[in-house]
Amino acid sequence: MVTSGMNAQQATPAPYRGVRVFRAEDHHRFFGRDEESHEIRKLWQTQRLTVLYGASGIGKTSLIQAGVMPLRSPSRTDVLPLGQVSYGSAFPQAALPPHNPYVLALLMSWSPPVPPTRLAGLTIPAFLRARPVKRDAYGDPALTLVAVDQVEELFDGGRRNRLYRDWFFAQLAEALRADPGLRLLLSIRGDRLTGLLPYERELAGGPLERFPLEALSFDGALEAVNRPLQGTGRAFTGGSADLLVRDLVKIRARTSAVAERAGVEPVHLQVVCEAMWNALPPRATEITKSDVQLFADKALAHHYDREIREIAAERFDGDGRRLRTWLRLTFGDGAGGRQPVRHSSIKTAGIGRTVIALLVKRHLLRVDQRLGVSSYEPAYDRLLQPVKHGDEQHVDEPPARLGAEGLLHEAEDALREGDLLLAARLGEEALAGSEEHDLRLRAQIESLLGNVAHEHDDLDDAITHYSAAARSFETAGAVAAVGPLLTAIGRLRLAQGSPAKAVKELHAAMVRVPADLTIQTELAWALWHGGHPDAAVGVLNDVLDREGDNTDALLSRGQILAGMGQARAALRDLDRARPLRWPFAKVAHALALAQTDSMKEAQQEMVEALAESVDHHGPLLLYAARVEQLAGKTNSAVELAKQAIDAKTPKLPAHMAEDARRLVGAR
Repeated sequence: MVTSGMNAQQATPAPYRGVRVFRAEDHHRFFGRDEESHEIRKLWQTQRLTVLYGASGIGKTSLIQAGVMPLRSPSRTDVLPLGQVSYGSAFPQAALPPHNPYVLALLMSWSPPVPPTRLAGLTIPAFLRARPVKRDAYGDPALTLVAVDQVEELFDGGRRNRLYRDWFFAQLAEALRADPGLRLLLSIRGDRLTGLLPYERELAGGPLERFPLEALSFDGALEAVNRPLQGTGRAFTGGSADLLVRDLVKIRARTSAVAERAGVEPVHLQVVCEAMWNALPPRATEITKSDVQLFADKALAHHYDREIREIAAERFDGDGRRLRTWLRLTFGDGAGGRQPVRHSSIKTAGIGRTVIALLVKRHLLRVDQRLGVSSYEPAYDRLLQPVKHGDEQHVDEPPARLGAEGLLHEAEDALREGDLLLAARLGEEALAGSEEHDLRLRAQIESLLGNVAHEHDDLDDAITHYSAAARSFETAGAVAAVGPLLTAIGRLRLAQGSPAKAVKELHAAMVRVPADLTIQTELAWALWHGGHPDAAVGVLNDVLDREGDNTDALLSRGQILAGMGQARAALRDLDRARPLRWPFAKVAHALALAQTDSMKEAQQEMVEALAESVDHHGPLLLYAARVEQLAGKTNSAVELAKQAIDAKTPKLPAHMAEDARRLVGAR
């Protein structure tokens, strides 16, 4: 039984993290992974590429942040913050120029204070080159250690995402080749490891190291249970810690298809220990076997019940039975047991892929790969028990309702994960719950809702939300925050085919943020679309006078000059902006080559650009038509010009539409 002493516990922070990820500042209470931490630290510092992989929820992120990073030598290494490949943000996404979202997310995680508009035009090698060189005690450059987490997110999506993924890995490989002191650690879910294989050779440039992360061993789990209590005035007594770990092994074994790999689920350990800590009387000093028997399985049951209720409230109007029934029908074996289900065989009817992703994120489902086959399985077998009347109105109180700021953060997470419906609902709830006088928060929420509308291609709704955000920021005196919102509105006006309105918004943005060269580059495009290419080039000349290596401005000027027939000037700009990743940049380069009689190379590059383009891009199609016309391929040129006239994303500017019609009529 619990015994009481003289040391009050009320003021002692909980030493366990529950379901929350361990951060670097939590290293003093991160235990059970000492061997893995030292081994990965060693590999990371000695190998060009190290791949850490394991099942979902096995603790890869916590291990890197709280286990590995604190072991590095500050005087011998330069460590960047843990990198991410996705982001959800209230920053107006429509303000950003064309960019690789994976690269931008990584650079934003490495450099949080820098505005996304400044990072969107950078490559990974350029960002790393621009950082100050850190030197060790002998004056030699220190090793630069970079880690990228949740790499599995790169392998979702269609053709466009595949192109972005290829560019992302190509930039990482270029950075590794350019800097022999750069070391890369990739963390990826085990079931996605095969997708990484085609890129590993280029990244590693030779041998690479893969490190599999398994469940906590018995001894590691025992350490993770006992060590955090040091200095708290509490301790496990009489073999109670051993009993707890044995119970946790049994709990995982019930849901592990391979018993010998059961071990202890890190999430289970943290949930049980945190619940036990919070439930003990404030002055309790001993945790006994009786306490373990009372709390262990019960704490997990309560935790997963709460998770089901929260997810049901978010996605199914509170209908937890629907979610439990799907779990039971999908993973139950008909005899009261459970079975893993192959990734390719999972049935999403009535629940949807985004909910499955949420179940993985919230650790209700575990994803792993065995014998080359990816599969899902429940993280806790009692999730499959039939729902009894009254089961979902018991146990503990529901968590406190989030305030407006908390709802905004949840909406950002939903947007990052691609769940636009949830992001919109949470954003509207945040707006409804915010105080009228909290103008900055309301502006952030409106901007996020604008991002959701932008992702839905609802340009009118996006403009409405961005405009409301701009008004709130303006009233609050946050003038610098207004500029990106007006830029976003300008770009959306351009997409709607209203270049004059776009120019007006972008001029207003420049007044508020005169130092932001991104806005001037967008203004140049608005002028070009409005039929003023000379004025557009003049604006870009000014940008490049102020920042001669501005890649976005070089690309923009080169693309416009190619259309104006100034081939050699266009080639100079485009060659300075290499590598040319965007299809329109490639076809502009092809047109400039064709204008200088490099016809074979021009046609090859044009075909490549058309193959990579996933949009019906009017200017790109017309540039391709002009390449074919210069090559004497009239029929092909006319067909491409017709496609250009019909294109929608984006439409041909009015002055280019006339060129396209003349080309069609010339046959």
